[in-house]
Amino acid sequence: MTTTSLTLGDLADALGADLVGARGHVIDGLATLQEAGPSQLSFLANPQYRKHLAVTRAGAVLLKREDLQGFEGNALVVPDPYLAYARISHRFDPKPRAPAGVHPSAVIAADAQVDASASVGPFVVVESGAIIGPGVTLGAHCFIGARSVIGEGGWLAPRVTLYHDVRVGKRVVIQSGAVLGGEGFGFANEKGVWQKIAQVGGVTVGDDVEIGVNTAIDRGALADTLIGNGVKLDNQIQIAHNVQVGDHTAMAACVGISGSSKIGRHCMLAGGVGLVGHIELCDNVFVTGMTMVTRSITEPGAYSSGTAMQPAAEWRKSAARIRQLDDMYRRLAQAEKRIEAVTQGPDGSSDG
Repeated sequence: MTTTSLTLGDLADALGADLVGARGHVIDGLATLQEAGPSQLSFLANPQYRKHLAVTRAGAVLLKREDLQGFEGNALVVPDPYLAYARISHRFDPKPRAPAGVHPSAVIAADAQVDASASVGPFVVVESGAIIGPGVTLGAHCFIGARSVIGEGGWLAPRVTLYHDVRVGKRVVIQSGAVLGGEGFGFANEKGVWQKIAQVGGVTVGDDVEIGVNTAIDRGALADTLIGNGVKLDNQIQIAHNVQVGDHTAMAACVGISGSSKIGRHCMLAGGVGLVGHIELCDNVFVTGMTMVTRSITEPGAYSSGTAMQPAAEWRKSAARIRQLDDMYRRLAQAEKRIEAVTQGPDGSSDG
């Protein structure tokens, strides 16, 4: 593993941070406030961890100016410590950098185009008409289908599968087990027997997208399934055929998007969210975890469904009451009619 060492002065200059402490102090890694040692950088972004600040052994801490008071260690003062941590984390990333070239075991079609600066790992398959751009890395056992395109700087972990006619933009990261361009779930029913519909569209992925482990993005039935620029997809997400995802939308693990749904820009879908098909979410929508979205959302904001966790005995009581709601509603409606009949005069006017 390659070790990176930077002085606090280097880090302050790179982040545009105000340095409080020793400019020459050397940092060679990252860690939490609880675990960091004298040569490691940490950060304070969540107020609930402020209790660890006084006792941390970190060589320096990224923090806001209001958290500086009383702290005696080295500090890099920034407006957003978590964002600063995100930016500097790449300086300490131990991920191996694959050298340019094609491994002898790779199988490359004669008419495929592979840029000389690309890295093609062991047992990779690149089919006819595919284009692999400059600086692309294809990990071991990746499969790139016919006529698929991967833009400059793409990084595919081992065992990524791109079916035919998948177009991936620049600087896209795809983690192991992800499948792009699988056939969408399309069938027509003929007297109880399902007849398969050919999925003749493809998948188009924008620039600077990240796709997590074992995530599946199905090809379109006719037009392409579309993933916008800057979209971030966590692990084990299902995006069905003809879905459109707007720029810079993020989804946490186990989200499921049904066919032909359209999601706007800058949306956030928390873990386990589900969308029925053929609906739309406008821009800037936040959907909380495990919510089932059954209709279109036309106004920005936060949306939830379901009930929060509670002790099992309490939940059973609540569930029993929910089952009684329909009967309670009918009884209330009948009572309102009787009250109305009593309070009205002979001519139908109110006695009041």
